[in-house]
Amino acid sequence: MNTNHFTGNDYTLENERARLEPLAENHFTELLPIAMEREIWEFTAADVKNEDDFRRYFNQALAERQSGVSYPFAIYDKQAGRYAGCTRYGNITMPHKRVEIGWTWYAPSLQRTGINKACKFLLLQFGFETLDLNRIELKTSLLNLKSQGAMLKIGAVKEGILRRHMIAENGSIRDTVYFSFIKEEWPTIKATIFAAFI
Repeated sequence: MNTNHFTGNDYTLENERARLEPLAENHFTELLPIAMEREIWEFTAADVKNEDDFRRYFNQALAERQSGVSYPFAIYDKQAGRYAGCTRYGNITMPHKRVEIGWTWYAPSLQRTGINKACKFLLLQFGFETLDLNRIELKTSLLNLKSQGAMLKIGAVKEGILRRHMIAENGSIRDTVYFSFIKEEWPTIKATIFAAFI
């Protein structure tokens, strides 16, 4: 397996709450109003302030999907009946059976409604059960306590802090907290934390 596993394939992941659609040009107008909510970018490396910024961010995501570097999804919230945000598999390293779930953002009005848990279940299940991964990583800013709490709540293991790890587009230097799931843990996490989706 290599990164080409993602190139040219259309993976739509779906359960009763969420549908993850491969990101495509038609999603731009649906996601633009959400992307203009400044608070969703507070702890990210991206600096999105206007439509041009989001166009650049969006085009980069499409280019990464085309090249197999990452696999972005548009998130559709079935309960709300509208698009909710974006997420993706990134840092795809199939020779080592490892990917990262990240670049995730939701409309503020849909945060803490269960949509994130529904999406994470789809991504983890597909990663471990279809792609046969050994490891799925997540990371966030050391300052983003809400995101860290959400990761712990779904069973991710906190591994540590990478100091002065990234320089954001706005020039700030970020310490990053890494979390992970591994294949051996998935059956128990699936049967307990994500039991409602089985």
